[in-house]
Amino acid sequence: MTVSTKPARFQLADLPASLVVFLVAVPLALGIANASGAPIASGLIGCIVGGIVAGLIAGAPLQVTGPAAGLTVLVYGMVQKFGWTTMCAISVAAGVFQLCFGALRIARACLMISPAVVHGMLAGIGLTIALAQSQVLLGGKPRPAALLNLQALPAEIGELFTHPTTPEVHATILGLVTIAILIGWGYLPAKVRLIPAALVSVLTATILGNLFFTEAPRVAIKDGPLFALQIPQLPVDIGGFLVAALTIAIVASVESLLCAVATDKLHNGPRANLDRELIGQGAANTLSGLLGGLPVTGVIVRSAANIAAGAKTNVSAILHGVWIILFVLVATPQLNRIPLAALAGLLIHVGVRLINLHHIKELHRHKEVIVYAVTALGVAFVNLLAGVGLGIGLAMILLLIRVKEPRRLFDLKIAQDEPTTVAISGILNFFAVPKLTAALAKIPTGAKAKITLSADFMDHAAYEALHSWQQTHQRTGGTVEINEKEQSWYGDAQSGSPRVTRN
Repeated sequence: MTVSTKPARFQLADLPASLVVFLVAVPLALGIANASGAPIASGLIGCIVGGIVAGLIAGAPLQVTGPAAGLTVLVYGMVQKFGWTTMCAISVAAGVFQLCFGALRIARACLMISPAVVHGMLAGIGLTIALAQSQVLLGGKPRPAALLNLQALPAEIGELFTHPTTPEVHATILGLVTIAILIGWGYLPAKVRLIPAALVSVLTATILGNLFFTEAPRVAIKDGPLFALQIPQLPVDIGGFLVAALTIAIVASVESLLCAVATDKLHNGPRANLDRELIGQGAANTLSGLLGGLPVTGVIVRSAANIAAGAKTNVSAILHGVWIILFVLVATPQLNRIPLAALAGLLIHVGVRLINLHHIKELHRHKEVIVYAVTALGVAFVNLLAGVGLGIGLAMILLLIRVKEPRRLFDLKIAQDEPTTVAISGILNFFAVPKLTAALAKIPTGAKAKITLSADFMDHAAYEALHSWQQTHQRTGGTVEINEKEQSWYGDAQSGSPRVTRN
C-alpha cells in the first residue's frame, strides 16, 4: 500500500482560501517582476499560469505556484545579458527540462543537497534583493551587482539628507511606511492578521502616495492585452542559453520540491507526489514563458497562507489564478497607481526574511554554519552558481573530514509487517536522503512504524529528513518508534545536542 496523492474534490473552504492567496500573490508578483528587471505584467502572468496549470496537475495539492523571490537574482542577470524575449525562451526551455526531470522520476535526487547550501543560497539571494531594492526605496535604480549596491548605499543615504529631491523623499517615506506595516503586522491580534500584511502595506502606501506623496515613481503596465504570445528568440550563444535554462530548471525544481516537503508538514491531507509536481512545474514554466510571464516555482509564503486559510484541495490554487485574471481585466489602471517604493519595501522585507535566524541556529548546532556563510556570501557577491558550488565543495570537505576512517556504507531494508519495520545502517548523509525519503514514503499513512538505527554517522540533512517524516507520519495518525542500536545520533540531535563526529 502506498500513500495516496490524488487531490480531493473541491470543498467550500477552498473558496475563501483562494481569495486570501490572491490578495497575498498580487503585490508579491508585482514586486518580484520589478526586481527581476522584467515587465511588471510578467509577474501577474506567472501567477495566473502557475496557479492554474500547476494547480491542475497538483503533485502537491495545497502548494501554490508563482513567481518566487528565490529566482529574482538569476532572472535579473539573464534579462540584462539576453534581453526579455530570450528570457521568455529560457523559461520555456527550463520548463521542458523540468518535464524531463519529472518523466525520469528523479525528483527525490534533487533533494540530495546539504540544507546548509540550500539555506545559504536563499540567504544570499535575500541579501542581494534587499541591497538592490534599497536603491529603489531611496528613489534611485539598482546597480547590476550586490557589491556595487552595498558600496553605493552610504552615499545614497547621505545624498538624501544633504541634497534631497521631492521624488526621492516621497519614495523613501512610502517605502519605510510599507516596511513598518509589514514588521508591525506580526504583533497585532490573530484576527487582524488574517488580512494579508502584504496587501495592507502596499494598499496603505498607494493611498498615501496618491494623496500626499504624488511625485514618487509608479508602476507602469502598458495598455493592451495582458497575454502577448512570445516567439522564442534564441541568442547566438546557444551554449550560454542552454546553461541558463538548465540553471533555472534546477534551482526552480529544488525550490519547488523543498516547498512541497515543507508544505506537507503544515497539513494532514494527501502527501505530495514529487515527480508529478515537477511535471506540473515544468508545464507551468513552459506556458508562462510562451505567454510572456516570469518563471515560477512552488512558493512557501503563499502555500502557508493557503493552508492557514483553510484550503482543502488544489482548487484553491487554481481559483487564485482565476481571480487574478478577473482583477487584471477590471483594475489595471489602479495597478498603475502603486508606488515602486512600496513594492521595494515589500521585497526588502521578503529578502531579509530569507536570512532565517532559526536556520542559522540549527546549522550552528550541527557545526555547518560555515557552509551556510560561504554559500550566502558567494551567491551575494560573486554569483549564484559560484556560491552554490563553493558551498557544495565545502560541505563535501567537511563530510570527508568527519567520516575519514573506514565505515559501513548506507544501507536500508524495509519490511511491510505489522508494525512496518525499517532497518537503517551505515553513513547517513545528504547523499542518502533521496533513498531514505523514498523508502519512508512507502510506509502507509496511519501505520505503525518501527525504525531501527545502526548509524556510523548522521549529518543534519539525514536527521532533518528522518525527523520531518516522523512528525508528518504521526500527524496523519501513524505511530513511530525509533530505536538506536549503537551510538545515539538521532536522539542527541533531537534533544538539541547533535553529534558531528564519532567519539
